[in-house]
Amino acid sequence: MSSADADLAANVAAWTKKNAEYTDGSAARAWAKDELAWGMFGVLESDVQILGDVAGLDVVELGCGTAYIAARLAKLGARVVGVDPTPAQLDTARRLMAETGIEFPLVEAAGESVPLPDASFDLALSEHGAATWADPRRWIPEAFRLLRPGGRLAFLHSSPFAHVHFPDVGEISTELQRPYFGLGRTVWDDGSNEVEYQLTHGEWIDVLRESGFTIERLVELQAPASAATHPYYSDIPAEWARQWPGEEIWVARKQA
Repeated sequence: MSSADADLAANVAAWTKKNAEYTDGSAARAWAKDELAWGMFGVLESDVQILGDVAGLDVVELGCGTAYIAARLAKLGARVVGVDPTPAQLDTARRLMAETGIEFPLVEAAGESVPLPDASFDLALSEHGAATWADPRRWIPEAFRLLRPGGRLAFLHSSPFAHVHFPDVGEISTELQRPYFGLGRTVWDDGSNEVEYQLTHGEWIDVLRESGFTIERLVELQAPASAATHPYYSDIPAEWARQWPGEEIWVARKQA
């Protein structure tokens, strides 16, 4: 088994466990919401204005998990395809499709290698998903391939700033815990064996530009004043995220 296949297997195993512990039970609540929101503190799309009107757009969500973001996009009139490598997450999504009547295609695949045609989508989206657990030097060129000329890529992940403040186990710190230079592949020592990818801001810019994208925005998210610490992902408390950017959104475009 190659190192990339081993990383994928580790992440699928971790997310199968998370699906049983938390995600499956919370998915119905997430599917029931209509308004788009970003990240663990639910920053409203209407406040950050990342996507605009998605009605009529062909959208692929890379690392869709239980596909609640895809479901909200479908409610807004987008033609969505959800892509994820974890069968348990996709099973939850299919169950919720049957319960809600909201239907769209789901594809079991990693974000680095998607069995869909070139230039098929107007928007490629990842909220964590591929943006966190896939190799950016592979999944970003894959997103470029999937997009039509003029299409956009929007992805949210933990910020490099947050990454260097995380200890190997436990809650994020107010003190640096690891070097900024040399970010890349991290295997968290918390029993999950989950593999996360992170780059410095300069490296993210290089990867996007080398893949053919023009960068349009970088939005560093601040937790709203009313936000509470996430009940499951509690390693970034809301008070921390009101002072420093725990998550960020990149927006880039494939030039026509």
